[in-house]
Amino acid sequence: MKKYLFVFALVAIALLSACNRNASTDVSKNNNDDTELEAQIRAAGLVDIQEVDSTVEVYLVYSTPHNFMGFTLYHGLNKAFMLPDLANKVAEAHKLLRKKRPDLHFRVYDAARPLSIQHQMWDMVKDTDMRDYVGDPTVGHGMHNYGAAVDLTLVSCSGDILPMGSEYDYFGDRARTDIEPQLLASGEISQREYQNRLILREVMTQVGLIVYPSEWWHFNLMPEAQAVKTLKAIE
Repeated sequence: MKKYLFVFALVAIALLSACNRNASTDVSKNNNDDTELEAQIRAAGLVDIQEVDSTVEVYLVYSTPHNFMGFTLYHGLNKAFMLPDLANKVAEAHKLLRKKRPDLHFRVYDAARPLSIQHQMWDMVKDTDMRDYVGDPTVGHGMHNYGAAVDLTLVSCSGDILPMGSEYDYFGDRARTDIEPQLLASGEISQREYQNRLILREVMTQVGLIVYPSEWWHFNLMPEAQAVKTLKAIE
């Protein structure tokens, strides 16, 4: 029995060491490798989250064809830019997460989205059945357009995405945070998936970020009404 416990302890130590190595990776970002679009966003006063916390993983889904529209939407945008206040809060929440669960880290799926891209997205979907899933920039600006929103999830140090009850950008009730008791009761999400959502929400709300009820992955820096009055959308 002692032999098995010793082996288990060695495995656990090795796993945590690997997690810590992954978490301390220095991405060595600098302004010189910005694309033209990234330089434009930076000039608007936004910051790259990995320059604030290099251990936050970034995988911008819309910079790949692996999104709900099926093709690449972001060209020349691979960094997760945010307003400085939001970046600092995300970094603070990440520290809380690492303290609570050293085996987990953030993966950012989306952050600042310039209006130029929002217009392109809207033009692509406005005459399709996907138009309800993309904000019309001629009517109003979304929180991503201000750099005041972040989409993210939890990932283990082995690279596995934690189950959250729905995929990212799932457009349906299973993604909602305001009806989770019903989703649990009906079996649409599991207890494990619910607990994973709670871990993410706990650290994000603890630093003052705001939950978006219809999307478990989406957090805002401030109320939307305040953003409209005080912030300028990124062109």
